[in-house]
Amino acid sequence: MRPIALAATVGVATIALLSCGDSPDAARSPSVDGFDSHAAWRLLKRQVALGPRPAGSPRSRRLGRRLRRLLPDGHFQSVPGGLRNVVGEVPGRSRRYVVVGAHYDTKDIPGFVGANDGASGTAVVTQLARGITPRRLPKTLVFVLFDGEESPAGVPDSEFEQKGLRGSKVAARRFRRARAMVLLDFVGDKRLRLPREANSNWSLWHRLRTAAGRVGVAGTFPPIATGPVLDDHGPFIERGVPAIDLIDFDFPCFHRACDDLDAVSERSLDRVGETMVRYLASL
Repeated sequence: MRPIALAATVGVATIALLSCGDSPDAARSPSVDGFDSHAAWRLLKRQVALGPRPAGSPRSRRLGRRLRRLLPDGHFQSVPGGLRNVVGEVPGRSRRYVVVGAHYDTKDIPGFVGANDGASGTAVVTQLARGITPRRLPKTLVFVLFDGEESPAGVPDSEFEQKGLRGSKVAARRFRRARAMVLLDFVGDKRLRLPREANSNWSLWHRLRTAAGRVGVAGTFPPIATGPVLDDHGPFIERGVPAIDLIDFDFPCFHRACDDLDAVSERSLDRVGETMVRYLASL
């Protein structure tokens, strides 16, 4: 992912967060237990234990095979350059469908293990697919773990929109009839705050905050907005699919070696997971 006007984006997020302060539920755990955060945390740690996982690398392909086994009806979707999305499906009461996605590759930086940027979203999305109850779903859920979100090594930031988002561009063509798309990106950092990213659909985001309030973690999703981010929801928006991006871009270890297990927490995964269980049942 890349911010549009990085300085402005981070500045808006910082000012908004300072102005609202810590919310009353900042230290609370969810009031429900419909998401297995222990399993999600184990999967996050397994990804990090593999080390750097840039798109197309042996470690990334090894992870892709594992994720295919974990997702219900898991299968690969070919992406140019020898890459592979991992796709699964949980049928709902309707054939209409919603796409839930995350990227499983890491930026090609030596020593970068992407505990938050890559592993956290992948862990939550995979566990949602494995644990959600089909009979509660009004719509079918298509889970997509994108390969090649990060641009290849050596590509300047100015070319990210053209050279990155490789897996989501393929998935957006295939799933262009989706009723909505929900992207989970930076969702594991210890001081998690997920304001509305500016390109995210307001109505979908309002429903997400309602779900968060019902499970007791509304403060994790403050009623503020940050600047737009180029991310895997973008190709879906371009095809007319309403989409939202759960991303805490006020994260100090973005594309730095400190994005490791010390930067993330199981509690953050639990807050997002419990919210998503309630939210997806409402779409």
